[in-house]
Amino acid sequence: MTKLTPPISTDKILLHACCAPCSSAIVECLLENGIRPTLFYYNPNIFPEEEYLKRKNEAIRHCHLLGLDFVDADYQHETWLKDICGLENEPERGARCLKCFEIRLLATAHYAATHDFQVFATTLSTSRWKNLAQINAAGEKAMAANEGTIFWGANWRKGGLQNRRSELIAQYGFYNQTYCGCEFSMQHTINK
Repeated sequence: MTKLTPPISTDKILLHACCAPCSSAIVECLLENGIRPTLFYYNPNIFPEEEYLKRKNEAIRHCHLLGLDFVDADYQHETWLKDICGLENEPERGARCLKCFEIRLLATAHYAATHDFQVFATTLSTSRWKNLAQINAAGEKAMAANEGTIFWGANWRKGGLQNRRSELIAQYGFYNQTYCGCEFSMQHTINK
């Protein structure tokens, strides 16, 4: 078991979840450490809507299997497109991704602040394809904008969690996507 050290002593957190595969090992580790996550699903970047629903339904299935609470923050792709307008041609891990992380973590922190969660974290930092510094900067910004919240910027890639993630994907038969989520990351993947 990986020993976790949350930023404050707590037995619950709000965990922004991008998908079941990325959540799986983190959730297992949190539970093993006596911390009960509530999964917050806010991913307006995911395109097309059918892909969004596949990922959301897998996250719901994961929560049901473990008896965890799931918060569906709705799909707002058109609003997301307006928010990242002008950043469409940015490379992966560029300014568009940072803005996307900020949008999602600001919503997470706001929910945490208004629903009795002191600590929030994100599964975004489990992916080796994401820039950890960007994710942590977005989390810090979200924390600063929502008084009373604490962002737990853990590196969920360490402690064997990356390997355990692969094992759990196979164990649960999770749908595992091939691109980050937005149409721009999809195009980047196709054009490789």
